[in-house]
Amino acid sequence: MTIPDVRAYDALGATGPLPPGSPALAPSPAPNPAPTPSPAPVPPASTPPRASTGFDPETARRDVPVLHRTVNGQPLVWLDNGATTQKPRQVIEALGTYYSAANSNIHRGAHTMAREATETYEAGRAAVARFLGAESPDNIVFTRGTTEAINLVAQTWGRANIGPGDEILVPRLEHHSNIVPWQQLAKEKRARLVPVPLLADGSVDQDAFAGLLSFRTQLVAVSQASNVLGTVPPVKEMAALAHRYGAKVLVDGAQAVAHFPVDVRDLGADFYVFSGHKLFAPTGIGALYGRPELLESMPPWQGGGNMIDQVDFTGSTFAPVPHRFEAGTGHISGVAGLLAAIDWLTGFDREAVAAYEQELLAYAERALGEVPGLRILGSAPGKIAVLTFTLAGLDPADIARLLDRDGIAVRAGHHCAQPSLRHYGLESAARASLALYNTPQDVDRLADSLLRMRQDVA
Repeated sequence: MTIPDVRAYDALGATGPLPPGSPALAPSPAPNPAPTPSPAPVPPASTPPRASTGFDPETARRDVPVLHRTVNGQPLVWLDNGATTQKPRQVIEALGTYYSAANSNIHRGAHTMAREATETYEAGRAAVARFLGAESPDNIVFTRGTTEAINLVAQTWGRANIGPGDEILVPRLEHHSNIVPWQQLAKEKRARLVPVPLLADGSVDQDAFAGLLSFRTQLVAVSQASNVLGTVPPVKEMAALAHRYGAKVLVDGAQAVAHFPVDVRDLGADFYVFSGHKLFAPTGIGALYGRPELLESMPPWQGGGNMIDQVDFTGSTFAPVPHRFEAGTGHISGVAGLLAAIDWLTGFDREAVAAYEQELLAYAERALGEVPGLRILGSAPGKIAVLTFTLAGLDPADIARLLDRDGIAVRAGHHCAQPSLRHYGLESAARASLALYNTPQDVDRLADSLLRMRQDVA
């Protein structure tokens, strides 16, 4: 498979996508693989989503080179978006433009390229602030991703504010990244990590949550969308209730940001974290939002260059927020890519995208419902387009391997969310996770492959 040549893309300081029709946005021709005979498809379970939502997934697909390759002689169907999203050409080009025209360190140089790189980096910070509805770019700290952002909060705010007998409430649907750091902090500080139970449909038990809150609760850590069950908890209501007890609320937005618009202030989030690679951006870049007064109160986590004001052997003083939390040279090209990804995604009607994904999810649930012995985990209302499932007679790892034979990429295992799976008495499952560039034809390919797989073991 050949990726189209990188062409000029003005990501450096860009505030939006290039005008339609410009050379950098002209669709690249899809590779023309040798035809491979395909099995006869299973008739659709129902009418697939149409353009009634106002969004056409082909407008996104044509920008994503990897979606036009083949795997094992079959056109790729990428259904592993919960693990990482594929990158549009605009992001790939932004990385190439940065390294070919503006590679420099930031915040430390007076020359032209240092200034350009700094402008790109800070334009990325401003774009993230707008994307999340933050008060100011100063409320955005760049990290390697969600996991590092959560650990930063745990090791700074957490160490300063969690003490013996305090409680941290965490729903059982959380990713390990939103459990383990709090578990470690609770052990260190002799506090308690309190799990919030789930209901049968995979939603957070709100009555149990309300009952567990008390003035011992110092923090509620909750995902805005589950990576395994797709559950979208009522974060705004949960935050409002937690604040009545004086607790702070950290929201893990890793799975949410690609699916629907986010407004951290409307949510009532004290902290909000996400990873760029779940948002069509490069790996190794993410962000932490913190309310201004909280960030100002937090000590640095890592020490070194860039995060200081003055250094002497008698002591050091530190840079203002957010720079005091960004020790060393940051992932500058990653920020350029994140900026391009946000520009690309926000170039679509986000509400129309969300509506399309909901229709595609409903279509997928009906299609997979035609496969005997298939069980989908999680049916909470309003869930994101995640289908975690088991298939009678087959191990999840074998399901993923056999689907790969047909060019279909899904995830299998515990998905770094073992408590979620154990809620259903499982240790592993297969997961198909959808994004805006997936189509009803992708779903049909998945359902057809699973049905043939099931017939083979019957």
